[in-house]
Amino acid sequence: MYYIKEVITRKEMKKFVKFPNKLYKDCKYFVPDIYESEITFFNPKKNSSYDYSESKQWLCYDEEGEVVGRVAAILSHAYNKKTGGKFMRYSHLDMIDDVEVTRLLLIEVAKYAKEKGMDTLMGPLGFTDMDKQGLLVEGYNEMSNFITLYHYPYYKEHLEKLGFEKDQDWVEYQIKVPDEIPHLLNRMADRAVARYDLKIKKFKKKKEVYPYIEAAFHVVNDAFAPLYGTVPLTQKQIDELVASYIPLLNLDFVYLVADREDEVIGVGLMVPSLNKSLQATKGKLLPFGFLKVLRDLKTVEVLDLLFIAVEPKYQTTGVAALIIREAIIEAIKYGAKFAETGPELETNIKVQSQWKYFQTRQHRRRRTYKINVDEFLK
Repeated sequence: MYYIKEVITRKEMKKFVKFPNKLYKDCKYFVPDIYESEITFFNPKKNSSYDYSESKQWLCYDEEGEVVGRVAAILSHAYNKKTGGKFMRYSHLDMIDDVEVTRLLLIEVAKYAKEKGMDTLMGPLGFTDMDKQGLLVEGYNEMSNFITLYHYPYYKEHLEKLGFEKDQDWVEYQIKVPDEIPHLLNRMADRAVARYDLKIKKFKKKKEVYPYIEAAFHVVNDAFAPLYGTVPLTQKQIDELVASYIPLLNLDFVYLVADREDEVIGVGLMVPSLNKSLQATKGKLLPFGFLKVLRDLKTVEVLDLLFIAVEPKYQTTGVAALIIREAIIEAIKYGAKFAETGPELETNIKVQSQWKYFQTRQHRRRRTYKINVDEFLK
């Protein structure tokens, strides 16, 4: 016997945030979310995504009062305006292996969608493309990381049993760091530099990055605009992202490409894997977890490639090759063995073609599922 309760109090939100750590406590592939980030994720006062979104969260309890599942609903007015759709996103879906728990949770999302006049559930998706998204459907025996989600295989089985259908897939790659720059990549990068008088911006101090942040995120917005699920980042969201990521930056892994007018036209960002420190601290940075994170940032065995973004008019000119070349140079210097990409839409052949010069392994796949609200509520 289960019952659902909407998350209202701070105590309930803490239960909501902590539940995955309990669910995955014996799973060696699970990497906890950063607790301090998650506890503010659904706080309208601290997450500016609420400027164009609404959200509710629910917990599912068993008859003994133990949490057995959670889910959030996100209504992105910005995305619906962009697409003309009537979508309700579901997010933060986690539950024990009982399809009834999954059904009860998603029924709450569907009822909320109906109340708001929406006709389709889609997810898992966050407020923005920078949030974690997609249900893991391949790669259950692969280590997750701090920018993606891990799920047990039964999540997929539950959703499909309930009638949810595939919407979009993302693929992820593990890339072996080569011993030297691939010849063709090197030639493409050189050609781009010569033809467009490009340069890579180098930074010695983090404060030197700040004057370029607005321009860099303008590139991100332009590059990601056509992609599934995206809406442009607002200035408030950019400020919040900068506050979150600046402490984690190693400036050797920050790549900005500028043209002859010193305008930013490309940006790339990597961070050393934080898997070990987040597993050790269960995602908590305070009071002492941040020290473990700082140690991980100095030990570069695996690099997480957060993103590469290039202004659309430069996307076939070799700018991405220039960024990747710089990334390889630094990866070799630091002795990194592998780089791991973030999720890439399976239909985004342009992005995936960037890795053709390397030894790669497509090791994870994640998916969004959708369903008609009225059909689900029947």
